[in-house]
Amino acid sequence: MLPHQVLAADNDPLADADALRRHIERALAVRPAGGWELALGYRLVQQWFSPIVVGAERLPDEPCLFVGNHGLFAVDGLVMLPVMLHDYGRFLRPMGDKFLFTDPRLADFLVSRGATMGHPEVCSALMEARQDILVFPGGAHEAVKSKAEKYRLQWKDRLGFVRLAAKHGYRIVPFGLVGPDDFYEHLVEGEDLAGSPPARWLMARGLLPKDLRRDLVPPLARGSLGTLLPRPQRCYLGFGEAVDLASFKGRRVGRQRLAALRDEVAARIEVQLEGLLAAREQDRGREGLLRRVLSL
Repeated sequence: MLPHQVLAADNDPLADADALRRHIERALAVRPAGGWELALGYRLVQQWFSPIVVGAERLPDEPCLFVGNHGLFAVDGLVMLPVMLHDYGRFLRPMGDKFLFTDPRLADFLVSRGATMGHPEVCSALMEARQDILVFPGGAHEAVKSKAEKYRLQWKDRLGFVRLAAKHGYRIVPFGLVGPDDFYEHLVEGEDLAGSPPARWLMARGLLPKDLRRDLVPPLARGSLGTLLPRPQRCYLGFGEAVDLASFKGRRVGRQRLAALRDEVAARIEVQLEGLLAAREQDRGREGLLRRVLSL
């Protein structure tokens, strides 16, 4: 697929009703990985990122909407999903930006692994099926954030996830994840790349869309030992108290109330991030020599 097809602002792979129906049917048919596949993924995560989980005792027994901060390049799922499935038996269904589903082959792979497109009807179908759902309201913008925006929520005025949780009476589990924003060193920020002479040259020749989604332009970055492999930074995952929206099910909820609920969830995530960053700071210097070398 050509870049302009993926990066154009108006590209929506589920605009057609039949495409949306098929996507929902496939999503509902997916089952969690197990056996060697789960064991291998979990082992790799443990060896490379050594995740520490805080507050797991706060997880409700019933299906929930997990809401948290998005890491650079959206690699947070690589850490969180195997840990949640292996250690806690929670099959989280991540909802991604529509650009991830514009290429059929990539879309097939993502859906087969449990991911779905972030569409209200898809989310409603998953909630009606009582699935655990994972959303990052910061979306693509938060996944290509600048170095100055590390571990800061970039939610703008989004209320969709709260509206759907209230409609279905879901609990929202706020979480913070520290580590992924440090997997890569920023060399040039995405905003600078999007407005650079090379980008304008590509737009003039039709190789990039003139309505380029600047929130999808990632920074130029380097990972472990100058490669694209993420640095083996220890990750810290913390869960806050769930926000129970059962009392809102079947009721009309106004925008002001939805905004207040969104802000409450965001505040609980920020509390987690503050505590996890402090815990990481206390652990500095305790990493092994190999991990420190691979983080160069």
